[in-house]
Amino acid sequence: MRAMDVALTFDTEHPDRPLCPPGVAERILSMLAANDVRASFFLQGRWATAYPDLARQIANDGHLVGNHSHAHAVLGNYSPEGLAADIRAAEQAIADTTGVDPRPWFRCPFGTTSHSPQLAPVLRDLNYDDAHWNITGHDWEIDASADEIVPRVIDGINAHPEDAVVLLHSWPAVVPDVVARIIDYVREHDGRFVTMAELPRSSSWLV
Repeated sequence: MRAMDVALTFDTEHPDRPLCPPGVAERILSMLAANDVRASFFLQGRWATAYPDLARQIANDGHLVGNHSHAHAVLGNYSPEGLAADIRAAEQAIADTTGVDPRPWFRCPFGTTSHSPQLAPVLRDLNYDDAHWNITGHDWEIDASADEIVPRVIDGINAHPEDAVVLLHSWPAVVPDVVARIIDYVREHDGRFVTMAELPRSSSWLV
């Protein structure tokens, strides 16, 4: 049996909820660095432009960098041409700020390609895969606490020990505590943290 492999992934975008104080992303990066954990960050293009130093730090710290669209809009509202323009704009913003080409990693805002049936062929044309997830603790919910989020994530890791892809966000105030507890759990169970590029291509997270 293979070891427990866990990919922490962070949708890194402008928040649209309360309880998202400044400095959360910085705390997450500091915690990951202190524990020698590499994660996967999906950057919104406009966020990367607004916070170029943070975007650059994500890349410089050795984390996988992916594309999370430019405007973080509901992609079903776009034409195929509009989709391609938005994805390319994000790609350019990410490359300009981080020096990294985010291809082939794309994560659709608000979930899967099912919200936007025209997205899949556009992604193929632009050399992207839609990298989903198979575990979430719903950290974006306004009243979610670490005591609620962590057990959900741990249950998911135990259900997907060989390709656990955990969806988190870089802005909720609760996330640094959640990340600390997940790190402790995985290390206590002799698991390892990987980026999505190190996982087998799995139907449980690759749309």
